[in-house]
Amino acid sequence: MSTRRSAPTAARATKIAQLRAAIERHDYRYYVLDQPEISDAEYDQLFQELRRLEADAPELVSPDSPTQRVGGIPSAAFAPIRHATPMLSLENVFDEDGLAAWHQRVAKLAGGRPVSFLVEPKIDGVSLSLTYEGGRLAQAATRGDGTTGEDVSATVRTIRAIPLRLRGQAPERLEVRGEVYMALEDFRRYNAKAAADGGETFANPRNAAAGSLRQKDPRVTATRPLRFAAHSRGALEGARLSRHSEFLSLCRRLGLPVSAPARACRSLKEVAAQYHRLEQLRPTLPFEIDGAVVKVDEYDVYGRLGQTARSPRWAVAYKFAAHQATTQVLDVEPSVGRTGAITPVAKLAPVACAGVTISNATLHNYDEVARLGVRIGDWILLQRAGDVIPQVVRVLEEKRTGKERPIAPPKRCPVCGGTVVKEAEEVAYRCISPACPAQLERAIRHFGGRTAMDIEGLGEAVIAQLVAHGLVKDVSDVYRLTAEPLLAFEGFAEKKADKLLSQIAASRGRGLSRLLYGLGIRHVGERTAQVLAERFRELSRLADAEADALQQVPDVGPVMAETIAQFFHEPATRTLIERLKDAGVKMSEPAPQRTGPQRFAGQTFVFTGELAGMPRGEAEALVRERGGKSSSSVSKTTTYVVAGEAPGSKLKAAKRLEVQVLDEAAFRRLLNA
Repeated sequence: MSTRRSAPTAARATKIAQLRAAIERHDYRYYVLDQPEISDAEYDQLFQELRRLEADAPELVSPDSPTQRVGGIPSAAFAPIRHATPMLSLENVFDEDGLAAWHQRVAKLAGGRPVSFLVEPKIDGVSLSLTYEGGRLAQAATRGDGTTGEDVSATVRTIRAIPLRLRGQAPERLEVRGEVYMALEDFRRYNAKAAADGGETFANPRNAAAGSLRQKDPRVTATRPLRFAAHSRGALEGARLSRHSEFLSLCRRLGLPVSAPARACRSLKEVAAQYHRLEQLRPTLPFEIDGAVVKVDEYDVYGRLGQTARSPRWAVAYKFAAHQATTQVLDVEPSVGRTGAITPVAKLAPVACAGVTISNATLHNYDEVARLGVRIGDWILLQRAGDVIPQVVRVLEEKRTGKERPIAPPKRCPVCGGTVVKEAEEVAYRCISPACPAQLERAIRHFGGRTAMDIEGLGEAVIAQLVAHGLVKDVSDVYRLTAEPLLAFEGFAEKKADKLLSQIAASRGRGLSRLLYGLGIRHVGERTAQVLAERFRELSRLADAEADALQQVPDVGPVMAETIAQFFHEPATRTLIERLKDAGVKMSEPAPQRTGPQRFAGQTFVFTGELAGMPRGEAEALVRERGGKSSSSVSKTTTYVVAGEAPGSKLKAAKRLEVQVLDEAAFRRLLNA
């Protein structure tokens, strides 16, 4: 018996090891060598295959597997970590005279010994210390006050650019210090997607990196495209290095990214020339830099040079001139995004800054307006680093005349006049009207999506044309479309128009749960829509429910209950529901038809983490088909908790309450029993 099992287990272990090695090699080529060999899609295929194999053989999962980058539960606080040697900040110089004075001090303290230098770009990021023991990542810490930092190991493990295991022969103990940052293109893409989804946007890449690194939930950090570049060493055991350039070479060999381009210089003249070269390269670099870091290369000179209370004497930051300008805030206009989030946009007296003329600057949200203390009529200091969006640095209060006007959040939507709300846990003010034109294209796309009303053929290009031609002013207008105007659209023939209209007609009978999800009520996902539909059965009953009654529904908390009640009390919502009803859309949820064996009758399942073989919605539907129910919270009445990849706090609750936990393989066996 044991012989028959050992062969496939050994084969699986070998395949898992091969996939891990391949993924680590591709991470190395992408982040360290900047020479990717495969596309993102091909990389994702390797990752998913590894995830599937590990799900089938959880005993083969190791902490340094690439699949384990997202894990753990949100932390209430970051534990303090005392640095073995202080993480000092660098002294700044701003011109060649300052650089020459630093160079003169170095030469004097070195006792006349010739020294060489290494000039590196100063990445505008967040300082981080990584400690590897036996080649494996043991700990990650922020700079903090330089003496004591914060333990951010859980969030750092999610950053693909940071290896969990070093390549080749690694020192017994190695502390690497560097910068966590977000590349400019990644920053633009992230902000664009976050804005489209109604999420948090950032003023600049550095703020994005800082906010991401200190996330208490590692799963949030995993969604942020963070990178890392090593620039200096801390503790080192099991290796001898004589130069900083040797340390950077060691990092590359071990699979750690380093700052590039770096250049060796033998004189002050060469250092100044490299600084100006970096200044010229600055607009073309893929990351933000705010100067150059000049370091003495020889480690044996460091002891002679020593340090001040705050800075080492063997390195200096040669900063670029700031790309800043002063201008006046002429007005502030609220801009409504596709998710209803309202962003204050400052209208400025046009001013030249970093090679462009700036007349607008986003203030991001009204909490930021309050933090800056900005008013209409204020003079402000504006900053534009590289080609990142303009940022208001501070208000020049000394120039106030007393005529400045405060900026207040709007009480009604500036586009449609709908109700504006702000939830306690968010910074954004939002228009909640389902008929708001600013949100129309996104609302239709969501309404027709596969997990909502499932209207095949109602894609982005079609929706854009429908809105542009004024044929659809809310989602109910989809049901009033005819073939004639569709045939005038680019790419539409009679067959395609008929197919779309057929899909629209079929969607009328999808039922209440899909309709509720399709309406795009904030916080109401597929599962909550299903629970609400099963509880109320009729849309009219749900629409009349008050927040207190809604809180009695499983999985509906106070914030969600208030959001749902506000949505249905909005006059535009009532009008939309009547229009959908007139169009023949089904407003009720039929009682579930129990046709197969009801093996799960009386049982409650809670799912946590990501299942490799099926979406969570499908797993919950399979439970309902067998007479059971699913819940989003664990209690003493829970029968099973099904734990997938990167389970959250529900797994901890299950263990505390002694609820039986199933992995995905066990859940599948239970389904098929």
